[in-house]
Amino acid sequence: MAENSTSATTAPDTAWLGRGRHLGPEPEQDVRRNLIALKAAGVLDDFLDLDPADATRSSVLHPRDEAADPGPSARRLFEARWRVADDVTVRAQLTTYDPEGRRKDGEGVVWVLAAEADRVWDAHWPSPATMFWPDSDRVAWDHDTVGELRLRTTNHLPKDDDELRRRLRESIRQSWFIHVVVHEAMTPDATGQQPVSAFLPPGLRHRVVEHRGTPEQAQIADFAMKRELGVRMPRGGAVILPVEPRSPDYDAERFTVRSVFLDGSEPTELLDRIAEFAALPRPLPDEAERALTRLRQGWHLLTPDEELAHAQHMVTKYAEALDAMTKSRDLYREAAEAARAALADASGGGAPLLSGSGPAKAEGSPLSALTRAFGRFRRDPDKDRGKNRDKDPDKDRDKDGPEDRPEGQHEGPGTKPAGERVTDPAPDGDPGK
Repeated sequence: MAENSTSATTAPDTAWLGRGRHLGPEPEQDVRRNLIALKAAGVLDDFLDLDPADATRSSVLHPRDEAADPGPSARRLFEARWRVADDVTVRAQLTTYDPEGRRKDGEGVVWVLAAEADRVWDAHWPSPATMFWPDSDRVAWDHDTVGELRLRTTNHLPKDDDELRRRLRESIRQSWFIHVVVHEAMTPDATGQQPVSAFLPPGLRHRVVEHRGTPEQAQIADFAMKRELGVRMPRGGAVILPVEPRSPDYDAERFTVRSVFLDGSEPTELLDRIAEFAALPRPLPDEAERALTRLRQGWHLLTPDEELAHAQHMVTKYAEALDAMTKSRDLYREAAEAARAALADASGGGAPLLSGSGPAKAEGSPLSALTRAFGRFRRDPDKDRGKNRDKDPDKDRDKDGPEDRPEGQHEGPGTKPAGERVTDPAPDGDPGK
């Protein structure tokens, strides 16, 4: 898989996040069986089994945005709700995904789990992983997305030097889990081969991947970790690997345990260091941040009280939106009336302002500046009459047509006064007629 890209957001201390692979044939069926059994036993309050398309469908009461979309490769989405410490509610979502590209044999189905409580997460609470997946070795849900690594067991370091370095780099860059390397000073018996993570409280047990180095790997593993990660592996001890990007609170010496006895006894010092490391601020991978956002903004499994509170909130929200739209409409109407008044005033029509838009409103409106600008271009009648008096009267008279000329004014010798009858002259030789 590609490297994780991380954001500046730090994982909240109320959340539990995990990502792994299920290598079995029916991952969703394994989840359903476990959810049904736990609800029947009273461990879960309730659960939902959703198709991704249904999980993102919006309604008037439940509008959803892109944040609720698990993506095109999502296969199924499960939600579960349970209570811890009597009154603390935990909400969790598990989404299964097809792998990128064509699925290869043994690649499995990727799952992403995000859980959040009403208060700071307590490591002694039940693991969210086993609320969805059966807590059984017969169901292979506990594979990391890095190589062949698994939770709940020990993972021996590769013998090849290049493969060892690649494993270390991928573990700190791609995995969401805490990685611990334990060196075996001598080959342990069956009791010593049990993972030390089995001693961790439930809330941490499924967040830790344990690597084991054999006695003969002491030098090669120490050299590889020093070169790739800047940490040392003590012979017969353990070290908790940093994550990328490295937290300024990480101190390699602080998270190194010089001696770990693999005799079945509880490694108290190592367990304390793991718990301390888990409490450090840790940047969220982008995919983890999206999963947490989906959990918060795309939650479906509401209680009746939560459903009622949500409905009341939506009614209030829509009422406020309607009120804002009404106010916006009124402001628009006032602005339009002020604009019409300004245009009428600028054109010299002298049209009165329409009702509802008095001078005070127009003056204080955003269009008052536009009104004043139009006023600069208004025509002054007195100024226009003064300009007409300055003109040459002869030029004006020449421009006048007959219909504009005063009564009695002649254009020329042959012109009769207005209203006088015109008769034809008498023929020559007949003056008396």
